[in-house]
Amino acid sequence: MIQSEEQLEAGLVQQLQTLGWRHVTLRSTEDLRSNLKSELEFHNNIALSDKEFLKILNYLEKGNVFDKAETLRSRFALNRDDDTTEYIQFLNSKEWCKNRYQVASQIQNSGKSLNRYDVTLFINGLPLVQIELKRRGMELKEAFNQVNRYQRESFWSSGGLFQYIQVFIISNGINTKYYANNKDQDYKQTFYWSNANNEPITQLEQFTNVFLEKCHLSKMISKYITLHQSDRVLMILRPYQYYAVEAIVDRVQVGRKNGYIWHTTGSGKTLTSFKTAQILIENPKVSKVIFVVDRADLDYQTTKEFNHFSEGSVDGTDNTKALVQQLSSNNRLIVTTIQKLNTAISRDRYSTSLESIKTERVIFIFDECHRSQFGETHRNIVSFFINAQIFGFTGTPIFVENSIGKKTTKDLFTECLHRYLITDAISDENVLRFSVEYWGKLKQKNGQLIDEEVSGIATKEFFENPDRISSIVNWIISNHGRKTRNRQFGAILCVSSVDLLIEYYENFKRKSNEGVHNLKIATIFTYIANEEDTEANGLVGDPSFDLGPDSSDGFRTRDYLARFVEDYNKTYKTNESVKDSKGFYSYYKSLAKRMKSRDKKDFSVDEGLDILIVVNMFLTGFDAKTLNTLYVDKNLKFHGLIQAFSRTNRILGQVKSQGNIVCFRNLKNKTDEAISLFSKKNSNEKILLGPYEDYLADFGGTLERLREIAPNPQSVNQLISEKDRLEFVRAFRSVLRLRNILESFVEFAPSDLTISNQEFEDYKSKYLDIHDQTKKHNSIEKSSIIEEVDFELELIHRDEINVTYILQLLKAMAGSTCLDEDELQSKKSQISEILSSDAKMRSKKFLIEQFIEQHMINSSSSIASSFKGYWLSARSEAIRKICNKENISESSFLDMMARYQFSGKKPLGDEIISALNIKPSILKRKIVIESITNSLTGIVELYDENIGDLETI
Repeated sequence: MIQSEEQLEAGLVQQLQTLGWRHVTLRSTEDLRSNLKSELEFHNNIALSDKEFLKILNYLEKGNVFDKAETLRSRFALNRDDDTTEYIQFLNSKEWCKNRYQVASQIQNSGKSLNRYDVTLFINGLPLVQIELKRRGMELKEAFNQVNRYQRESFWSSGGLFQYIQVFIISNGINTKYYANNKDQDYKQTFYWSNANNEPITQLEQFTNVFLEKCHLSKMISKYITLHQSDRVLMILRPYQYYAVEAIVDRVQVGRKNGYIWHTTGSGKTLTSFKTAQILIENPKVSKVIFVVDRADLDYQTTKEFNHFSEGSVDGTDNTKALVQQLSSNNRLIVTTIQKLNTAISRDRYSTSLESIKTERVIFIFDECHRSQFGETHRNIVSFFINAQIFGFTGTPIFVENSIGKKTTKDLFTECLHRYLITDAISDENVLRFSVEYWGKLKQKNGQLIDEEVSGIATKEFFENPDRISSIVNWIISNHGRKTRNRQFGAILCVSSVDLLIEYYENFKRKSNEGVHNLKIATIFTYIANEEDTEANGLVGDPSFDLGPDSSDGFRTRDYLARFVEDYNKTYKTNESVKDSKGFYSYYKSLAKRMKSRDKKDFSVDEGLDILIVVNMFLTGFDAKTLNTLYVDKNLKFHGLIQAFSRTNRILGQVKSQGNIVCFRNLKNKTDEAISLFSKKNSNEKILLGPYEDYLADFGGTLERLREIAPNPQSVNQLISEKDRLEFVRAFRSVLRLRNILESFVEFAPSDLTISNQEFEDYKSKYLDIHDQTKKHNSIEKSSIIEEVDFELELIHRDEINVTYILQLLKAMAGSTCLDEDELQSKKSQISEILSSDAKMRSKKFLIEQFIEQHMINSSSSIASSFKGYWLSARSEAIRKICNKENISESSFLDMMARYQFSGKKPLGDEIISALNIKPSILKRKIVIESITNSLTGIVELYDENIGDLETI
């Protein structure tokens, strides 16, 4: 017999009680507040009057989730009835075991809907952990979506007490995950807990014993949730991050040995090292913690986070004197660059100022230590700071096999304190696999592939041949849309030398001028001798921003770069210059920001960059989630190869299913060697996508399962029960996922699939019908189980389908004088099918069909103007109805719409309330604000988004 959700819940509550969680029954808002009062009184050893407690409630009600996370960690200066002041503590985060713990189940909370929460954990009377359960066999994502629904519908009610939740737990008994409470929750940001060996702990009973143990859970909340100031979200550490920080902290507490953390690229090493610095600075035996990064990594966000934690800890200037002042001051946390630190301790003029710190206990944390800690710089630091303790973070350690000199990471940092390999990260779905394709391989006359490192074979002439470069550029132009999902993602092209880079850039530019492509291309390289990657080692060098003195060769390449930067300025209306090191670094930062621009919600296509051409820059340390493709025309191996490949495999939604690597060199053996060195043996299949044929076979099997449920699209109508419709949704979603992967292969052809395009579109239309019906579901007591399923509509949206595209079809239809009635109806049906099958256009279907039937004039020249008039009239009428219904000023509503369209930011609640003709009561304001906000964004989505350029009709 399958365990029910109720049985799972009862077992969990009973288990928690054996772990010391006191059971409490809370049925109403009054119960919540009464319990909070008594728990705060006991925790603070104080008796509160009703008036005093009301002051506390008013204080607790202020702000959003992030504000309340700050409130939780603060003390409230309570002005008591006798005019004395008492500082009320909500969470003891220093001695985290000294808090009060309660568990409650089936709490009812009413907002837009009446919701019942499965299991809630209270600390000192505040709900800090919410656990949502699904019965065994149910999809875990359904619990995640249910939590999101609760956030929309009711967490904000009851004075917003449930907005104090710090951690969510979701489980179906077999699988259990946790994640922090933040405004931008994505299922990709949910994690399994694991042991120190990265073995996942997934079963609820085992997870409860380990993670929900009172002291461990309150330690996670107190120490291992980061309040990310830049984005104003909560971030909780993943298990491997937790074990890494604990290992370093323990090392500092018990001795003076060094150590390093081997966490694969893309696993969040900067957050781990940031949290390590935060905790170490609390140790009174430590004089200073110095967080050392490469200049390229000291971006605005890192600066803001550290400066917020410790004011003045980061000096973003190039002034070494400012660093010397920090080192000799009382500032216990310092963030600096490896370049500036080396200058400070190497110059005689600073020696007097730094004399005192030489013997103090200083903890160094080196981010990306594989790049910064080999050579003279390391020797300088170790010899200068006599009592230094050094820790490094790297995704690609230096071993004997991949060392250029004699030193390895172990030689410099001694013991590896924790490791989390790329195979672990892929298993945990923290990074993506790679799809590696090899094109244009160099062969000898006998057909054997040439190893580019074999001496005696002259390959330089072949690789720099203009015809070869032109053919590769043509290949990229032809396939870039497929690789990047119609330029939804960005790409990097890395080449072996500056000369080759120049040839590539000018080839792209020439073809752009000829109208062959409209891709936005930019480049960066240093014009000192010499930034090129010596084919002898294939490793990626450190990015350098010190241009140094001019040389004869430098004059030539500098002029090329200056011309390319001028192209950049014309394209993006900027004013960058590379005449000196300062300007060069400014240009670098501008490129980095532009490459990351797609990551922003308010991204505009005009500000994006399609392909960045580099030699070594941007191949290490640079992260952009919306970068998914690397074109490779250079020799890579070992840590250089893994670092370069790893620019593409950051997790982002369902559409980004893998990192795409396209090699125009014979790198198969080097790829296998690198994977073997930096992961568990024989792990290629886990790290690399299989061949196209394998996914094609998987697609066929998945399609068979879909047809077992619904033999044809029309049979979906006969799926009456929610269970059957849910099975169809899951099956077709699997088809969508596999098709998404297949479409990224160059070999893909729709004819390879065992389903016609028409049948696929018909199934998709039925899939979207179920989604639309579910979205309209509005039951108060019990929601549809299908409502909790993620339909992953991003896999369906097609950018090329918009209103302009539909009008072009209408124009062609209206201009055809030879169409008979049957043909006319057929054309209308085709348009209707297109509108039904595109997720973004379905909402516009009724309006466009109404235009066709009632307003379309049979003249191709008047289609656009006739439609504009119809569309604007319908939009105005919709706005008028909303304003009448909500009793809001129409001019104010239009102003708010205009600001939302410009900035992407929804109007503030106070702004909406001030525009109302009649102000609602305090209790109703939240509902009114949400209703008007939804109406406003709905109007913009329906009438203003996915329109296209009507002027082209």
